[in-house]
Amino acid sequence: MSQSLSSVYIHATFGTKYRKHLLNDPVRPELHAYMSGILYNTRCQTTSINSVEDHVHILFRMSKTHSIAYVLEQVKKRSSSWLKVHKEGQPKFTWQRGYGTFSVSASGMKPVIKYIKNQKERHKTQSYQEELEYLFKKYGQTKYDPDQFWS
Repeated sequence: MSQSLSSVYIHATFGTKYRKHLLNDPVRPELHAYMSGILYNTRCQTTSINSVEDHVHILFRMSKTHSIAYVLEQVKKRSSSWLKVHKEGQPKFTWQRGYGTFSVSASGMKPVIKYIKNQKERHKTQSYQEELEYLFKKYGQTKYDPDQFWS
């Protein structure tokens, strides 16, 4: 009998379209739980999730049967639909088209979890665009089209 094992962790982040402040305090805890359920249904395991008014960060163990593109498509599409009908949501809600993903080693998970949990504090002094440019540089992803990513 064969067995396939996988331990690949992904730090994903994406924002609201045009970085509109649409993720209000009452909806965020339910949104996080809903997104965790979507990840579970795509055979991923949520490790940490947090958001501020205009974007979300998720650390999860990647499925061994689905691609990153498929997983994030499901998370974004289904959570967008959910936010459109939620009593605290927005009827015209949509996520930005792009996303950022970064691989995280098992030994590097604790700092990333802390990073994700400290979103509110970080964004008192740093915009989401500044944060992503920092992450892109840190992970060696220096070539991207801002016109495509930020729309």
